[in-house]
Amino acid sequence: MKTITFGEILLRLSTPGFKRFIQTDSLDVTYGGGEANVAVSLANYGFDSCFVSKLPSHEIGRAARNHLRRFGVSDRYLVEGGDRVGIYFLETGASQRSSKVVYDRASSAITTLAENELDTDTIFEGASWFHWSGITPALGPEPSRTLLSLCRSAKKAGVSVSCDLNFREKLWTTQEAQQVMRPLMEYVDVCIANEEDAQKSLGLEVANSNIEGAELDEAAYADLAKRLKKEFGFSAVAITLRESHSASQNGWSALMLDEKECTQPYRSTRYEIQIVDRVGGGDAFAGGLIAGLLKKSSTKEALEFAVAASCLKQTIPGDFNLVSEREVDRLMTGSGSGRVER
Repeated sequence: MKTITFGEILLRLSTPGFKRFIQTDSLDVTYGGGEANVAVSLANYGFDSCFVSKLPSHEIGRAARNHLRRFGVSDRYLVEGGDRVGIYFLETGASQRSSKVVYDRASSAITTLAENELDTDTIFEGASWFHWSGITPALGPEPSRTLLSLCRSAKKAGVSVSCDLNFREKLWTTQEAQQVMRPLMEYVDVCIANEEDAQKSLGLEVANSNIEGAELDEAAYADLAKRLKKEFGFSAVAITLRESHSASQNGWSALMLDEKECTQPYRSTRYEIQIVDRVGGGDAFAGGLIAGLLKKSSTKEALEFAVAASCLKQTIPGDFNLVSEREVDRLMTGSGSGRVER
């Protein structure tokens, strides 16, 4: 099955271990970014995973492209052009010290990607799914217009569309986000969110929420899922539930509401995670959910697959979730002891 994701792949420069920016004299190099991370997950699960974006023709652009291809993602819809690859710097937190991200992505190649540079009819030929996140329209007018064109073409082709709301306050304001994101919901079948995303991207607040805390009011999140589904007509809503005990230890689960099996909000298995790298955890959830909805026998099983996949991702350094479908299935069925496999 063919899947499409649209977004930006960035050069990731991170401090080794748990060093702070101010103390390190070297940086580890890899690549990542919301929709690129989802594309890698889908390739790992055996899909014909295609990533739509724009990258410069110079060596760093080719390195980013090669990094996607290394993990099985098709680059046949990558446009060549622009002058620079976006960068983000990561300082990994530990215990009570939070991780920090610094962006350097202004005027990156994707900000110049115009809708007439893509043959959207060809892109969606034979496709089953299209995924994007709220990060992409936040990058500027051109990506936003191109995204709208892709959404319209996907719906015309009968392709299911998912969106991870993914609000980023370093990219745009709450008002800017809502002006762009609310109209785009017309094209979305499956909405993925957390409490902050729903509040800042769509203006729906969670009662009794505590984004920084470790306690969750499950009834409030269930109510949010119902309100999202009712207001925007989504076929399914998935809400990730992170209990942040510290930067090193999180509780992780999710809640889902749909029109098939989870007609009442269904909460998944909960995992207690010792965090290695939480960046990309939400993207691993999105990739797992898409794969689950396309391949698993029930929507509850799809949600359990997504939560298990994202749990495993947070034990892996880097943006990408480098696990197989078999490994996720093993965790789903209770094999989470971490024993050495011989």
